[in-house]
This record gives sequence, structure tokens and C-alpha cells, in this order.
Amino acid sequence: MKALMFGWEFPPHILGGLGTASYGLTKGMSLQQDMEITFVIPKPWGDEDQSFLRIIGANQVPVVWKEADYQYVMPRVANADNYFNFRNGIRYDFSRIGTNDIGCINFSGRYPENLLEEISNYEAVASVLAHSLEFDVIHSHDWLTYPAGIFAKNISGKPLVIHVHATDYDRSRGQVNPDVYRIEKAGMDNANHIITVSNLTRQTVIEKYHQHPDKVTTVHNAVEPLDFVSQLKKPERKDKIITFLGRITMQKGPEYFVEVAACVLAHTKGVRFVMAGSGDMMNKMIRLVAQKGIADKFYFTGFLSGKKVYEMLAQSDAYMMPSVSEPFGISPLEAMQCGTPSIISKQSGCAEILEHAIKTDYWDINAMADYIHAIVKYPAMYKSLRINGLAEIETIKWEYAGQKVRDIYEKVRH
Repeated sequence: MKALMFGWEFPPHILGGLGTASYGLTKGMSLQQDMEITFVIPKPWGDEDQSFLRIIGANQVPVVWKEADYQYVMPRVANADNYFNFRNGIRYDFSRIGTNDIGCINFSGRYPENLLEEISNYEAVASVLAHSLEFDVIHSHDWLTYPAGIFAKNISGKPLVIHVHATDYDRSRGQVNPDVYRIEKAGMDNANHIITVSNLTRQTVIEKYHQHPDKVTTVHNAVEPLDFVSQLKKPERKDKIITFLGRITMQKGPEYFVEVAACVLAHTKGVRFVMAGSGDMMNKMIRLVAQKGIADKFYFTGFLSGKKVYEMLAQSDAYMMPSVSEPFGISPLEAMQCGTPSIISKQSGCAEILEHAIKTDYWDINAMADYIHAIVKYPAMYKSLRINGLAEIETIKWEYAGQKVRDIYEKVRH
């Protein structure tokens, strides 16, 4: 079974959970003996793990024919043979798109202001790949890659599976961007099957995007095993640390974390709070912390990546995810994997599968504050959450999620 996947992020260069989920799922699927995955991203950096899949950089696929010989091309791309093979797959006139001297598009590999333009350009790359590669199924991850998947489907006639990691209803608290909604809706309408990361997201897809329930299947995310987890140590210290780790945006409810911190610090000594991450609400949160008069007990680390994420989680005494609308939320699983108890909102997809995380409504500041007080003041509660959490995470594997996706592939092919 050969899958052509379109994605936007892949570790170690990630800006959110999309890349983490893409990595975990593909690695889990690779354990199936006859599974071959080609994963396309706008701009690889060269240090991605390709031991279990093939990565193609959209920025190294020519969309405009340029006269260039092998010696000229070779230092400019990772694989010159691929370049010339793809160049023979150019079927349409994309001269309107700005390209470099070998006919390739310079993607940012991020989420720039001209994101819609990059999505459209990515679609052009998909057409070249659809004419150049052999595959049995197309799999598009998140809305950014749905147009590419649709174009590849129309060219190849192969079935399209789209993966909904989040909808704009989640990202915007209901203030939906009409351009994004249009792209999401088109992807769903044109897909042979839709995968959602939670039943919460599945319901949104059915109700807000008017998709038939039979067309939508939930495949919950999982967590990648850590080979260095035994090396992660919690240092001996007097104060307890409570951590928020993620994008500091309205979807994640960072203001509720600050409110909880203020509530806890008003009644409980020996506690410090950490907000790790970056986002458009960061400056607002810094001001809110100052207004609450808790700046001496509250720390902002900025964006963390790679091993630093797990080191931060391991050093924490509790992890808190007060998301207003979270399609899934992998970070609580990562925290529990490090032996750190998690407090999550009932409005998150991971709440559907986690039995040993504390669950509250995102707006229930007093409840979250009470739970934090209990975790830091009652060692037995902390120990119980830690031990049971570690055991539970052992049962949530990407291999199982990968098998469910493979079953969907088989379904759409017949």
C-alpha cells in the first residue's frame, strides 16, 4: 500500500501539535510491513527522520520548466534525480507563480502572512507529484493541504482521505474565517473519507460542515515512546511548579491559567507557575500577570522545542491545559509520559480517552485551583496520578491509530 501524504509540518521543526501527530502516525503506520509513505512538506530542513518514510520538499519540486543541466541542479536540491523526474511531470502552465532559477517555489515552511498564497502554490506542486509518482491513496493533513489533495485526486483518480486535526471553529472560538471555512468545506466535500482526532471534532465536522456521519471516523491521537524518559529527573526543590505549555492563543485558554495562578497564589504558598510557548496573546498575558500582582511567582520561557519540552514537563509537578476548544491535545499525554499529573479541560478531545487525568470545565477556575492545591499539598494524590498516568500512557500507542487509518485506506480503495 502506497500512500501519498500532504502535510505542513514535520519534526524536529514544528510550531504545534500537527507535526507531532504527523510524525507519530506515520511512524506507527510504518510498522505495517507493506506500507510505503511519501510525505510532502513545503520546506524540509534536512534533519528530518526518514528511516520509516520518504520526505519530499515542495520547494524542490519544479512547477515551471527551466533549462538546467544536472551539474547546475545538483547543489541546489537534495536529490537531482528526483528533480528531473518531477520536471517531466509538469503538465500545466504555472508561470504566473514566482519561481527560482530552476523553476521551484520558495516556500517559507511556516505560517506567513501570505499563507493562502502558499497553500495555492502547494496545490501546483501536488499536480506535478500526482503526474510523477505511483500511489494508492492520498492523505491530506489539516486544511492547509486539502486543495493539494483534491488536485492530486482529480488528476490520479485515487481516493482522498483528509485528516481533520482542528477546524477553524476551534482556532477562532467561533469567529470563523470565511476563506478558511471554504477550504475546509471543499476538502471535506471532495474527500472519500474524513478522519477526525476526536469525537468532539467529528461532531463539529458533521454539524458545521454538513458531512454524512458514515463518512467521518474518529482516530484518536497517541504519544510517541520516549527512549530518554528515564533520564528525565525532577530536581529537589522547595517550591512546586505548575506548567502551561503550548501556543499562547485564545483557543488554548491562557487567560484561565493566569486566573487560576492568581487564585492559587492567594491561598497557597510554595507554588510557582510557568507559561511555556509563544503566540499572539503573549504580551496580553504578561500584562495580565502584572495586573494580578503575581509576576514574582510567574515565569514565561518563550517557545520550547525538542527535548526541552520534555525536560520542562518532567520538572513540573502538574501540567494544566485549560483549552476552550481542543480537538485533541497531545501535550497532556506527553506530560503524563514524563510522570507529571495533568489537569485538562472537558472541552478537549484527549479527555475522551484519558482516565487518569483530572478533567474540569475550562472556565471553572475555582475547581482547577482546588485540584492544584490538592496535588501540591497531598503527596498521596500526586503519587496516585503519577503512577496511574504512566501506566495508562503505555496503552495509547500510535501503532493502534495507524492500523485504524490503514483500515480506512482499505475501505476507500474498494
